[in-house]
Parts: sequence; C-alpha cells; structure tokens
Amino acid sequence: MRRPSILLSATVLTVALASPAVAGNGSADGDFGRPTLTGFASLPAETFVPNSEESGALIGAGPFNGIAAPFADQPVQGFSGIVNRHDGTFDVLSDNGYGSKANSADFLLRVHRIKPDVKTGKVRVLGGFNLSDPYRKVPFPLTRADRVLTGADFDVESIVRVADGTYWMGDEFGPFLLHFDAKGRLLEAPIALDGVQAPENPYLDGAQPTIGGSKGFEGLVRSVDGRRLYPLLEGTVTGDTPGDLRFSEFDLRKRAYTGKRFVYRLESTAHAIGDAIAVDRHRFLVIERDGGQGDAAKFKRLYLADTRDRDHDGVMDKTLVADLLDIANPKGIGGFGETFRFPFTTIEDVVLLDDRTLAVLNDNNFPFSSGRTPGKADNNEFITIRLTDRLHADRRAFR
Repeated sequence: MRRPSILLSATVLTVALASPAVAGNGSADGDFGRPTLTGFASLPAETFVPNSEESGALIGAGPFNGIAAPFADQPVQGFSGIVNRHDGTFDVLSDNGYGSKANSADFLLRVHRIKPDVKTGKVRVLGGFNLSDPYRKVPFPLTRADRVLTGADFDVESIVRVADGTYWMGDEFGPFLLHFDAKGRLLEAPIALDGVQAPENPYLDGAQPTIGGSKGFEGLVRSVDGRRLYPLLEGTVTGDTPGDLRFSEFDLRKRAYTGKRFVYRLESTAHAIGDAIAVDRHRFLVIERDGGQGDAAKFKRLYLADTRDRDHDGVMDKTLVADLLDIANPKGIGGFGETFRFPFTTIEDVVLLDDRTLAVLNDNNFPFSSGRTPGKADNNEFITIRLTDRLHADRRAFR
C-alpha cells in the first residue's frame, strides 16, 4: 500500500544583518551585527513524492527517530542546494539520499520545485524532476539500467541555473561538475578536477584518494557575470594546510578549469562548509558549521569571504554576517522565544532575496537528524533572515 504524500509546509524566516564597520556600525573588525528573524516555515519530515518508488531498504529497519524503513515512496528531503526562480518559487536539490554510496542505491536524485508562503507558514510542492543520463554521457557503470541517477552514482550537493535555463551541479563522489538540461537530463560527461579524487571516485583504480569521503563539491557559485563557476570543496586536499578549502575557477565558455583558485580557511579543522553564493565579483557568502545539533550545536555561521586578500597570505578575508544560533526574534515568529536558533547538523542552502534579506534552509538528513526536537526527525525548515545593513551586492547577483 502506497504511503500518502504530504504537502510541504514551510517555515520562512528573515534575519537582519549588521553593516560593516562604517559610520559606527558593526564591531572593530567589520563583522555584522545580530540578525532578526522575519519568517519561518517548515516542511514535515515525512513528506514523500506521490506515486514514486520504494526507498530506504538499505538503511535498516529502524525505527530512526520514530520512523521505520523502508518507505513506500521517495522522501522529499535532504535539501542541499537552492535556485531562486524569482516568481516566488525555488528549485531545491536533494542530496544523495541516506548519507553514503552504499545505502542510497534506491534513492532517486531529484530537483523539487517548492513555493513557500510566509503568511501561512506552508510550502507547496509544485513538482520536480529526477536526474538521468539518457544520452549515456557517464562513461562508468550506473546503478540502474534505465540510467535514472541514484545516490549510489553521485552525491549532488550544490546547484546553479545559468542563462540558457540549464543546471550545473557539484558532486562529492568524484568530485565532478555535472551539467543537466531543464528536465534533469545529463548533457556532458562528468568533469573532474585535476589532482582531486575522493575515495568514491570511479577512476581511483587503487590509487590513494586526495580528499576525504564525501568531501567534494559542497558549494557551487555562479559568477555574477554568468561566465564562470566556482566549486568549493568541503574537505582539505592532501598536502594543503588543514582547514584550507580550495575555491577553483571554471570557465563556462571553454568548459575548462582556468587554473586560478582561492583558499577559504575554516575557523576550525572540525568544521565544514554548507553552501556558497556570489555577492559581487570579489565576495561570496559561505555557510560554515560544526557537526553538532540541538543543544550541542555551537557554530553555525554565515561569512562574507573576499578574494581580494588584504593580508596577502593567500587566504580569503572573512567577515561574519550572521550567527545562525543567535537570531533576534522579537515577534516570537514560529512560536519560538526572543532568540531563535537554527541548530541543525547540516545547513546547506543560502540564497539572496534582496540586499538585506537571505533565505536559509537545512538538510534534514531524513530520517536521521533531530536537531530541533530530540528523538524526532527534523523537518526541512525554510527561513529568511534580514540583515541590519545592506550587502551592497552587485545587481546581477539577484538573477
């Protein structure tokens, strides 16, 4: 018997960011001030794609946070990337499924289209599309004969849409750049990054990996002029300074890496990044987080990283934009107290709404994470945060 689908109910919130240290605003080092929550919406954890395939058979019976497996349908979960369609809807990318190559062969990689309503606190699922390889661009064996892509084939964690309406995604298993059409069909062979191979890389052939498992392209930035991509690794490459992450430059016209790259340095080697987007030619918003959840979550932040490197040490300068564990909530939005916390293990989506407002989403790692309520599977929360001052973003960053 097929499990009934549940409509998305989203929580949207807005936080106000402080300005850089000009005219007396911000701290001495230019950090922004305390943001303010302005909206909240939540997608129930047990939300499934109607009339889809069974999933979760390889994760064990559970129950996990009160939920037994397998599932009669594909869960709508794991939001690891977001695209603003500028009509009140968003494309959100599910990741590889259940956390590893070994247990995600029955999870179909998918982009969902959602429409959050901040007034009702609900989100409608307007549809979506699975990712596939009908043109046989992938040169190595896939899980399914029909070439529908699964979480055992790729671990897609980031997404951008370019001017022609196609999508580029960052994968962690290669890591690879993947190019899809508007219906999710792969258009080119996976594009590797020289010198970087994860343990899951199909071409490893007994060689030593140069990056940790699933530590590939967690972030993918489209430049404001639309000519370049900047994939950001989640892990440090062998031989690099621990905690330093490579931000490489890819030329979309030449379909090749330029050889130019920047370095994003984590505040702790125990941290990870969650997403990155362009603000202008030189500045990128980056989510940096620890691995804690609930009360154990201590570090969930948004930084502005600047490629101009004032210190000339080869590392991008960073300005704290928002502490996602300390968001002002004077109106008690969502039924929360005066301080709102976004205490999830994985926070993997940020998007510009206007020059002072961001939307932020979590990856709920269904059914495993329970950061909001111990013992209860996390919902996918969609929040918007308003900053205390403008970002002074390039107008093209909003396209």
